[in-house]
Amino acid sequence: MSDYQHEVEELERKSATAARLFDVRRIIGGLFVVYGVIVTIAGITASDADIHKAQGININLWTGLGMLLLGLAFLVWLKLSPTTPPQGDDAE
Repeated sequence: MSDYQHEVEELERKSATAARLFDVRRIIGGLFVVYGVIVTIAGITASDADIHKAQGININLWTGLGMLLLGLAFLVWLKLSPTTPPQGDDAE
């Protein structure tokens, strides 16, 4: 194969890696999981006064668990349906 074909294959491989790495589902899912863990910990360590302010509902705990579930759903969706980069025309 020629050097040009090697360069094209290398660029296609890098493009596929970048498409997988910067998939918005990975970013959103990761952020929701991180923030969900933080808010869940805040809910677990909530005082009685904090719970009383929220009319007896541990809102941080429930919100954190919801964020964790949403983030995990995004990551599962990414795993089940991976991104494939668009194929360009082979016009030479």
